[in-house]
Amino acid sequence: MSSDGRGATPDLFADPQFAPVGRERLGEQAWVLRGWAREHDAEVFAAVQAVLADAPLRHMYTPGGQRMAVATSSCGGLGWTSSAAGYRYLSRDPQSGRAWPAMPPVLAELAERAALEAGFADFAPDTCLINRYLPGVRLSLHQDRDEQDLAQPIVSLSLGLPAVFLFGGATRAERQQPVLLQHADVLVWGGVDRLRFHGVRPLKPGWHPLLGEQRINLTFRKAL
Repeated sequence: MSSDGRGATPDLFADPQFAPVGRERLGEQAWVLRGWAREHDAEVFAAVQAVLADAPLRHMYTPGGQRMAVATSSCGGLGWTSSAAGYRYLSRDPQSGRAWPAMPPVLAELAERAALEAGFADFAPDTCLINRYLPGVRLSLHQDRDEQDLAQPIVSLSLGLPAVFLFGGATRAERQQPVLLQHADVLVWGGVDRLRFHGVRPLKPGWHPLLGEQRINLTFRKAL
């Protein structure tokens, strides 16, 4: 991540294309909150930079030995990891051996408020997965089921280049609903929608004034 090179973080939302347009229902318990992070743009940017300075992005490997195209890191009490040992949450960064960086309060509070707005009270995430997408990178359809309490929702914040999120059904074969996610949009899903398959289409080339040629996604979960 980088600023505009002039020593200050630009105000992206002076541009009307980034203005919030309310919330959109995707399912019975799934919502897109448009522009939800707008008022905290500079704080979120600084918080993510600080986390990545301590726990840099890296390409993990699937249990089958495939290098993941999406670069990842984490913050919070736990971090999501993938290796020959499987998909799991660990309290320490396997790359450094140190505890993952603490989750910055601005990120935790944003996730909690977004969850409440979508109808999920008392959400207290203990992990935030940070994914970086470069042009051409996609995320295949999958379910988030590595968490112990599947009654807890998932909160996902998009930063940078727009992406098409695919919101599917209870099986991989069901038709997916394409959802365009812009910078500062937050997606929340849980309850009856918690185990829906989902993914991301290949990221299209572009340029974002804050993040350049990339998309950063923050996914908040309650793992334990």
